[in-house]
Amino acid sequence: MKQIINTKNAPSAIGPYSQAVLINGMLYTSGQIGINPKTNQLEIETLNHETNLVMKNLTAVLKEAKMDFNHVIKTTIFLKSMDDFAEVNEIYASFFEKDFPARETVQVAKLPLDVNVEISMIATL
Repeated sequence: MKQIINTKNAPSAIGPYSQAVLINGMLYTSGQIGINPKTNQLEIETLNHETNLVMKNLTAVLKEAKMDFNHVIKTTIFLKSMDDFAEVNEIYASFFEKDFPARETVQVAKLPLDVNVEISMIATL
């Protein structure tokens, strides 16, 4: 049976979706963007801050599901510009200790609220 994962420590959904769904030991997160969950405001002034906020939001969702980045098996990174790859990649990597998950990174025409980066994850117990 599926369990909806929701935490106040990550931004509320801006559409008809859940922050994450846990089913049969697998966690599927929705994409996180640079919204500060305390203020519900978009914070995309610098790519560094925006990417760190995205990863912190994912940290909160994983924690609510009693997981952490060691449980992540697959990620998808959506970028407004592939020119941002190196900076996003460096920040992303800093959240993992070892054994990086599988991943794809793609440039897209436009992201929600015109952000620069969105990241989703799949994790397992």
